Amino acid sequence: MTPRLSRRLVLLLLAALAACRSAPPSPSAPPAPPAADPFQPIVFVHGNGETAALWMTTLWRFESNGWPRAKLHAIDMPYPLARDDDTKPQDGRNSTSEAMQFLAAEVDKVLKATGASKVVLIANSRGGYAVRNYVANGGGAAKVSHVVLAGTPNHGVWADVRNRPDNEFNGAGPFLTGLNAPKGPNGEEVTPGVRWMTIRSDNNDKYAQPDGAWIGAKGTPTNVFYDGPALKGAQNMVIVGADHRELAFGPKAFAGMFRFVTGRDASSTAITPETSVVLDGKVSGQGLNNEPGKGSFPTNLPLAGATVEVYACRLESGERNGPAVHRKTVGADGRWGPFNASPRTFYEIVVSAPGYATTHIYRSPFPRSSAIVHLRLERIADVDRDARSIVTLTRPRGYFGVPRDQVELDERSPPGGIPPGVAGVSAAKLKLLDAPNRAVSGEFNGERIVGRAWPAADNHVVFLELTY
Repeated sequence: MTPRLSRRLVLLLLAALAACRSAPPSPSAPPAPPAADPFQPIVFVHGNGETAALWMTTLWRFESNGWPRAKLHAIDMPYPLARDDDTKPQDGRNSTSEAMQFLAAEVDKVLKATGASKVVLIANSRGGYAVRNYVANGGGAAKVSHVVLAGTPNHGVWADVRNRPDNEFNGAGPFLTGLNAPKGPNGEEVTPGVRWMTIRSDNNDKYAQPDGAWIGAKGTPTNVFYDGPALKGAQNMVIVGADHRELAFGPKAFAGMFRFVTGRDASSTAITPETSVVLDGKVSGQGLNNEPGKGSFPTNLPLAGATVEVYACRLESGERNGPAVHRKTVGADGRWGPFNASPRTFYEIVVSAPGYATTHIYRSPFPRSSAIVHLRLERIADVDRDARSIVTLTRPRGYFGVPRDQVELDERSPPGGIPPGVAGVSAAKLKLLDAPNRAVSGEFNGERIVGRAWPAADNHVVFLELTY
């Protein structure tokens, strides 16, 4: 006969078990570790020649998933271009060492401001070089928990010791071979002690191509392949069809970043609108090279004395809907705001400064606040002086792909200057030879902007700037 417990004994055992579960811990037991901060500060690093403004929609997506705005910090390298030769000073360009030092200082600022012990670093393209160098050689391993490298050419844009060996983008040069040297017993390419993730395209990244067409050497092997951004020892994510910038700024990239950093899926990749929107940003310009024939170079330095005006405009015609709703002469900090905007209004932002073309930027409504709506002034190129008006459709957070995308400028689809195949052009310029002061429309995959064609003869240029 199988022994059976009495009902009374079962009840006693259940009561004892409940008492054990609810009993307080022994005074000698160590305290439970504090819960990890679910919202670590994140520092975002832009790519070659770019600005912090490219991270705007990514920040919005993190905010829409509960991330505190005060813990999201996109940096601006003062001189964002890489040197032709990393070992030689060059006007308006920074070295790998200078980029690393600037990033290190920014991380320390964020740690001090937030009281956190570590940050997350998320970088696009060349920005990943500064991140890797900082973690490996600048003390960053003790201050960084996670790294995301989006489209970073970790094995170079080309790899050939005979071709500009001291350029940082040469995968066979000393900078990248040093970063990629095997580490640990498994020969990993990443610095241990930090969690690493790379994001790459299957075959649509212009800087991860076996042929040198996108670096001015069509028909010449680069010795770099589609998987060039991947690293041994990292979690390597592939986004099919994504271009070089979409690997950082697209919704699928955000979903991968969020999952990697938090261990859970984002509730949505959509951007949640705010009822009250405040915009601000920095006005910057171009530096002039001392070397003959080198022209100018972009900077992220504040352009004091510039004037910014903002007009509400009509979607169907681009015409101004009344007087300026905001006007400011920029001070030493370069800031053009704050500006209280309507989240449902299309805007024309007009920027002028001595020595530059008056720039008219037409923008879609801003669904959320942003302090990184940066504005960079330019000059009219000599080759464009014959135009009655110069209108450029620009997509800062991605490239135009044909036939992948639906792109239209002034009812021309696709606009001139966008080659088919690998997506690698972020701007389409139209030189109008007819009368200026008419409506000009631009459209990309459903985002439509209408502006006005201002006269180039009066030193005006026009940008239809896409947000997505």
